[in-house]
Amino acid sequence: MTEPLLALRHVSRHYRTQGGTVRALDDVSLNVAHGQTLGLVGESGCGKSTVARVAMRLTDVDAGEIRLDGEDITTRQGRALDDIRPRVQMVFQDPAASLNPRATIGKTLEAPLIVHRRGNAAARRERVAAMLDKVGLHRDMAHRLPHELSGGQRQRVAIARALMLDPELIVCDEAVSALDVSVRAQVLNLLLDLRETLGIAYLFISHDLAVVRHMSDHIAVMYLGQVVEQGPRDAVWHSPRHPYTRALMASAPSARPGARRLQQASIAGELPSPLSPPSGCRFHTRCPHATAQCRELAPVFTERGVDHWVACHLA
Repeated sequence: MTEPLLALRHVSRHYRTQGGTVRALDDVSLNVAHGQTLGLVGESGCGKSTVARVAMRLTDVDAGEIRLDGEDITTRQGRALDDIRPRVQMVFQDPAASLNPRATIGKTLEAPLIVHRRGNAAARRERVAAMLDKVGLHRDMAHRLPHELSGGQRQRVAIARALMLDPELIVCDEAVSALDVSVRAQVLNLLLDLRETLGIAYLFISHDLAVVRHMSDHIAVMYLGQVVEQGPRDAVWHSPRHPYTRALMASAPSARPGARRLQQASIAGELPSPLSPPSGCRFHTRCPHATAQCRELAPVFTERGVDHWVACHLA
């Protein structure tokens, strides 16, 4: 089998605090294939952004393995990551906060090329101009400051910056959630066009199910630091097996009045604290179908369809 571009294998990440140990990730396994998009969804606090930081090697893991195109990069540190950084880039949620307010757009886009010693000054300027063209911005914007641009334009700059080093994978952490609806659609279509023309893969993190469905080839659903279901987009969307996934799908608003919706009881209660996650299945405290087995025994991730995996005793 062809190695996935990015593979997380049984990754755990815990944070020690004065109040105890926050179990941000527990035994998480994910694959991002070459040129494809993995959509990662779940409630706030479920660990999605920690997955992003782990994938970028911005934070270490306590257990498990991170592989990039088959190569183990789990324990790489410092300069040993220099050849990895250009291959994996990130687009953050807030474009205003992710850009240096005192640097022109041209300087911001040129910075990755300077850090990685790519080209001379003239070649870098031409690369900046070409990248502005690629993301649908006028070349004159290279002389502007971030506050002179709209939110959508700033996020296009952030995407351009991520593309400057010709990455193989871009991690999008809620990359469109801060944008207006019309601008959001434009940026999403830009990301799809770039994937089509450049062959880039995305790890696309969002709480918006409609956006994830539009962008993704595969979908993974997280709950309280664990992946509870993952598989091909259409399989997960049309035939969700985990009660949590079904509840998420049932709660998603539809643009078509009268459209058929999944019949599923709403999720009761609050998300438990990652300081003391429930025993057994972590969703059992909110699941309308929970049994004694769910309360006592953690479910095993099991294939319930072609490449469709679920961690649920009742799936």
